[in-house]
Amino acid sequence: MVSGPNLNETSIVSGGYGGTAEGIIPTGSIKGPNMHHSTSSSSMTAEEATRGVAVEKYEAMKKWGLNTYKCTKQMISERFGRGSRTVDLELEAQIEVLRDTKRKYESVLRLAKALINHFYNMVQTQHALGDTFADLSQKSPELRDEFGYNAETQKLLCKNGEALLGAINFFVSSINTLVNKTMEDTLMTIRMYENARLEFDAYRSDFEKLSMGPRDAVTMARIEGAQEQYQVHKEKYERLRSDVTIKLKFLEENKVSVAGLNRCCSPKCKKSLHIVWVFVMCANQI
Repeated sequence: MVSGPNLNETSIVSGGYGGTAEGIIPTGSIKGPNMHHSTSSSSMTAEEATRGVAVEKYEAMKKWGLNTYKCTKQMISERFGRGSRTVDLELEAQIEVLRDTKRKYESVLRLAKALINHFYNMVQTQHALGDTFADLSQKSPELRDEFGYNAETQKLLCKNGEALLGAINFFVSSINTLVNKTMEDTLMTIRMYENARLEFDAYRSDFEKLSMGPRDAVTMARIEGAQEQYQVHKEKYERLRSDVTIKLKFLEENKVSVAGLNRCCSPKCKKSLHIVWVFVMCANQI
């Protein structure tokens, strides 16, 4: 006898046993409530994350706008003489001296670079003159001594001129480091200090203005917030003022060692410089 169908392998069909397969219900299409719940939870998490980023950006923009408004108001008040500002006379005098010194060193740097270009062309001309005089001494026996003497003079000038050129290049490199790195780093800290000073005065004025007004519950909350911001900006201002003082002291101690031409020259280089200037003086007298 043929055994009947296994109950574990049968499918539920419409129309009874042996009917068409149109009524088969695939087991994969049956979704429980847990799958709908996980999908909705993931979409809610993404929405919450997006909303959190938007709120964070809004708060940062709001804080930046409020700070910019206060600083601009303080700047205008100081410019028209209606607002008070914190002044450190000794530190501001040192900052002004530094800025004036930087302008002078930039002028020295510009002139030294021009000197290098002109002196390099002169050394090349002396080298060409020496070769020409040497060639003429070979082709003109009657003027061999004169041309030979001039050829040796130009070669010596060229040799010592190259030594002087190296010394000036080293000097320009030292001045460039001093002006565009050391001084610029100090001035960058000074700019940060000046911005911190402006912010400190802006929040100080705001705190003082609120402290002089009525003291109800709402105003006391605003005074506490203003006092907290005032304290934060005061600490920032004092920290940057200390940084500026340290950097100015460090710059003053190292300025001579960085920019000193005599220290960058070896004894041989100094001798070459002396010989070059002697020849220059002799040439001017001739």
